[in-house]
Amino acid sequence: MLFDLRGRGRRRTVQTIYLGLALLMGIGLVGFGIGGGFGGGGILSGVGNSEGSGSASYASQIKKLQKQTLRQPNNIGAWERLTNAQLHEAGGEAYVSNGGPTAKGRELFSQTAVSWEHYLALNPPKPSVPLAKEMLRLFGEEGLNRPASAVQVLQIVVAAEPDNAAYYSLLAQYAYKARNTRVGDLAAAKAVKLAPPEQRARVKTELQAAKKSPSGGETLTGTTNGKTFTVKSNGRGGYSGAVPQSTSTTPGSSTPAKK
Repeated sequence: MLFDLRGRGRRRTVQTIYLGLALLMGIGLVGFGIGGGFGGGGILSGVGNSEGSGSASYASQIKKLQKQTLRQPNNIGAWERLTNAQLHEAGGEAYVSNGGPTAKGRELFSQTAVSWEHYLALNPPKPSVPLAKEMLRLFGEEGLNRPASAVQVLQIVVAAEPDNAAYYSLLAQYAYKARNTRVGDLAAAKAVKLAPPEQRARVKTELQAAKKSPSGGETLTGTTNGKTFTVKSNGRGGYSGAVPQSTSTTPGSSTPAKK
């Protein structure tokens, strides 16, 4: 791992949204699916993608793999396949809705997290990066909202993609939310260094704001097309407040600031 933690969606703020947009244009951030890590049928990637025969197939795989892991608890491949099957199953309508995971979904998410933890506990030589990217969604605010677990997942990702400023930015944000300032500061410095020169000041400012208010609870103001608005994080990955209906899609056209 790049950082050692043993010593111890939706975006968390409007500021993070603008940072994500900037990174999207500069280095290819696509939501949390950077580099195509979130294939069809994955968790929260599209409600209903796992329904019908596909859902039955994943449910059958899960049962078989659960039995296999009971017989072979040290089988790294079995735990990896079980985690992957559970993630695909979690994309069904019974598990997620427009508002996030259902009660049944949270139960499956928790089971998936346990499978993932078993997988990591076996110290795989090369942890699956695509699987780690899927788990990032599960541990994010739209899923189980476990920032410390998200930090662990992102360590795997940045170790595999050491030149990706977007993932270092996410690592810093989740580390601050998990109250792991050391990792947050290291990741923030790396994100600023790797960001395109014209975006470094913005990235630095946004990550400093994330450090100061990791829960994203501060009130923010911004101007879009001449209209001023204020929003405040609701602590669940969303925002409350008046937001103009007509907004520009050009990154940087709106500049949120602390009220």
